[in-house]
Amino acid sequence: MTFAHSLSLVMLGGAVGSGLRFAVVTGAGRLLGSGWPFGTFAVNVLGSFAMGVLAVWIMERNGAAGLALMTGVLGGFTTFSAFSLDAVRLVEADRVWAALGYAGGSVVASVAALALGMLVARGGSA
Repeated sequence: MTFAHSLSLVMLGGAVGSGLRFAVVTGAGRLLGSGWPFGTFAVNVLGSFAMGVLAVWIMERNGAAGLALMTGVLGGFTTFSAFSLDAVRLVEADRVWAALGYAGGSVVASVAALALGMLVARGGSA
């Protein structure tokens, strides 16, 4: 596969992932309010779970779908830059405990979701 073909797959997947992230963040804001960054939290946890599943199903086979789905879609869907901005905004709003809970919860839940995704993809065995 050429570099240009690989790049095209990543860019196409990134566009899809970014659109999905926008939809989840916007939907979460409308449903749950904007007092806490539920949408960014959700995309990071869901994206981590999906990455765990794909790491088993696709990455171990080293296929082109891994580029489009893992690097592209999930790279566009999850974002720790948005996570970092949300945490700093909470601190700037003098909500330090909310920021710490958000940052710690995001990391722990995302790592656990990735491990769970891998476990599910392997049929329940470690």
